[in-house]
This record gives sequence, C-alpha cells and structure tokens, in this order.
Amino acid sequence: MKLNLVNSKRQRTASTVNDALLEQALAEFRQSVHSWSEAAYNRPRGFRVALRRSWRLAVGWALGCVLAAGSVGGGIYEHHRRVEARLAAAAQAAKEKQLQAKETPKAADEDLMAAVDSDVSREVPAAMEPLAQLMDEGESK
Repeated sequence: MKLNLVNSKRQRTASTVNDALLEQALAEFRQSVHSWSEAAYNRPRGFRVALRRSWRLAVGWALGCVLAAGSVGGGIYEHHRRVEARLAAAAQAAKEKQLQAKETPKAADEDLMAAVDSDVSREVPAAMEPLAQLMDEGESK
C-alpha cells in the first residue's frame, strides 16, 4: 500500500508540474498572440494603392457611363432628325398636292371637254365603232 501512496504522490506532483507548465505555455501563447495582433493593428497601412485602384475603377465606370449615355443620346438625336425629315417631306408633299389640286381641276376640265368633243364629233357611237370599221374596210375594197 505504501507503494501505491508513493506512486499517487508522484502522480499528483507530476500532474501539478504538468499543469503549471501547460498554464505557462498557454499564458506565453496568449501573450504572443496579443502582441502580434496589436502590432498588426498598429502598423501603417498602404491606403495609396487601394485609393489608386478605387479611383481608376471609378474613372473607368464614369467613362463607360458617359460613352453609353452618348451612344443612347446620339441614337435618340438621329431618330428625332429622321422623324423631323419625314414630317418636312410630308408637309412638302402636301403643299405640292394642294398646288396640283388647284391646277388639276383646270386640266381635268380640259380633258373632260376634249373627251366630250371627241364623242360628239364622232359619226358612229362608241358601241358601234367595230361595225363602222368593218364597213370602212368594205367600202375601200
């Protein structure tokens, strides 16, 4: 039994020594982690590189937006110009049509009078004209 008591005392002493060593190792590790993180947080940062990149990115987006807006604006302007040209052409055509309408009754009246004169001056009505042509051929023979 004495042997068991001696062994148990040795185990208790060894475990307290191991616990103390473990506590010391953990304390040193904790201290090194704290000092490392404090040094990492307090070191100077390279903001210039990030600022240059962010400005380049912002300028790139701004130029892209200007290009897109210019393209869309140019398309809208071209469409507006074509619509205005169509309206101007339609107005010009309407003016020409009005001028022709003013002149057309005179020409139409003249054409109608010429047609009436030709119908009146005929010896044979239009329906009997083929027969008249046959008779003309018969007389010439």
